[in-house]
Amino acid sequence: MKNMKILITSAGSELARNVASVLKEEHTLRLTELYPIENADGTFVQSGLGHDESTNELVRDTDVIIHIAETPPDLLAEAEQPDNFAIDYQTRCTYNLLMAASAEGVKHAIYASTLRLFEQHGEDWTVTESWRPRPSVDSFVLSKHLGEFTCREFGREGKINVTCLRLGNLITTDAAATAEYDSMWLEMNDAVAAFQGALESSAPWRIFHIQSEFTGSRFSIGKAKGHLKFEPQFVPSQAKEA
Repeated sequence: MKNMKILITSAGSELARNVASVLKEEHTLRLTELYPIENADGTFVQSGLGHDESTNELVRDTDVIIHIAETPPDLLAEAEQPDNFAIDYQTRCTYNLLMAASAEGVKHAIYASTLRLFEQHGEDWTVTESWRPRPSVDSFVLSKHLGEFTCREFGREGKINVTCLRLGNLITTDAAATAEYDSMWLEMNDAVAAFQGALESSAPWRIFHIQSEFTGSRFSIGKAKGHLKFEPQFVPSQAKEA
């Protein structure tokens, strides 16, 4: 894999930190967050992802944007209207980011969505990417659903290639050992591997379901295994005992 210049958003999130920790070995990273971050694995630029020249400068000379798009919990808690804050970040800020990216000639963006878009479906159904989401009114789920719409329009209009990764519920191996079993688990290292695979798989608009694969796991990941070479390694102890 050639060295890429990669911008990673939501640099303060655990997922972004894990992705950056792995990608820094082979790529040149720029990280951004709504608030200051220390000890980032790359060049850090604080940005509100506004509709102004600063966002263009943020994405300039970038090959790929990994838009983790995680609303900072502390800022969310302080917001007068938390639900609106979450939706604004996933829609307006994502729009500004992709508009700047398309203007600056960035070729590919990867958007982190969620498999919780399907949590209202029966757990015994095998849900693939061709199924229509049924988002709840939960602000996290609804905002990610609207974020997908924002990304999709950029991809379909040919402004920038967008890969959408719908992630399962993130967990570490250590935490899973004592946590209540969850059929939507996505182990952190498996999540990072999915982003690595997505770097090399670019098309105008593609969606992949990403979760760890084990007995009782809820979602079909065949498309990700084929296109992203995604081979999850995590098997929870609860599944081994089943």
